Amino acid sequence: MSAAPTPGAPPLAEGRWLWRRLYVFATSGAAWLLLDRLIAGTPPEAAPRLAQGLMALLALLLVLYLVAPTAQQLIATLAMLRQGMGGEDRP
Repeated sequence: MSAAPTPGAPPLAEGRWLWRRLYVFATSGAAWLLLDRLIAGTPPEAAPRLAQGLMALLALLLVLYLVAPTAQQLIATLAMLRQGMGGEDRP
């Protein structure tokens, strides 16, 4: 079984960024809703720390959305690593 996609195979869904966009959109929406509800229910002195934690989580998700490789890139990298390891002389 080959790890690399065949030329005639349809591309993986993540390669079109659909799933990544849906995941980040849903998680970001949930984080904003959580922030709204938690701010309303927390004492005023705890609100800034809570907001900073949720904003850090949102920033991490956005960085992962923009920087993380797609499934196709990961498969191509693994295929290249397998070829490199298979071609080396082992002691």
